[in-house]
Amino acid sequence: MKRAPHEVTEPQDAEARRKIRPVICYPVDTLPRPDLAAYQAARDGWEKVDEVVVPPREARCFRVPAGSFFRIVSIEGPQVGDLNLWSAGDVNERFFSGKTRALHGTHLSTGDQLWSCLPYLRAMATITHDTLDWYGFDEFGGSVHDVIGTRCDPYTHKLLSGNEYHHCCHSNLTRALSERLGKPKQEVEPAVHDVLNVFMCTGFTRDTGQYFMKASPVRPGDYLEFFAEIDLLGALSACPGGDCSAEHSSDAAVCHPLLVEVYRPKAPPAGWASPARNGYSRRHED
Repeated sequence: MKRAPHEVTEPQDAEARRKIRPVICYPVDTLPRPDLAAYQAARDGWEKVDEVVVPPREARCFRVPAGSFFRIVSIEGPQVGDLNLWSAGDVNERFFSGKTRALHGTHLSTGDQLWSCLPYLRAMATITHDTLDWYGFDEFGGSVHDVIGTRCDPYTHKLLSGNEYHHCCHSNLTRALSERLGKPKQEVEPAVHDVLNVFMCTGFTRDTGQYFMKASPVRPGDYLEFFAEIDLLGALSACPGGDCSAEHSSDAAVCHPLLVEVYRPKAPPAGWASPARNGYSRRHED
């Protein structure tokens, strides 16, 4: 972690260097933006066609056809969820949290999109409604629905505690994907990837730059809603940290189930077409 320097003498122009203005790495003025009004209109008269209950400290998979909507819903108590997404036809195409973060920021909300990994790099899903949009950023720099945390995993748990814990979100997602694909856990594990931390309230400490979590503001009835831009296979883990107010990767936290709902509209949004894979030639020439 970055701490105040103690061993190196500051140069005379240190303050001038610190005051250099930042530059946005990826200006998004030319990024194609979804027509949210058309997406909202497509919700009129939609039909709920599926739902999946995700038990506490477990994960479940679900399918969403391109052109449909899905919601992740809090149903019993404050609970965060770790979301993985793949192309339903090819799990090599998966959610790319790092590029999503670079394009949209550390925390996502309505209008932001979830992008797939290279070489595909296309919008997989668009956030169409967020009942926690009111939260914004708090006095600690915390906000909800982050793409900065990785997912709690048994390897880090082993590293830090010396113990094995098999209900970390990484393990939960691995078991769920193994069951859905009918393949061994060790075979599908490499497809499990960094997540969208749904409902989780996180940020970075200002003094040490450490990733922090705090009690989620989510309450029963809150939901995060998405539009599937491509045919999706999803997996959601109800994190063993519950609302992440104290710890994760633990049987001590109070945990609750989450609900995934899938909705089919009467017709796709006006003017919408499922995005093609990224058009880069892949020549990588000198």
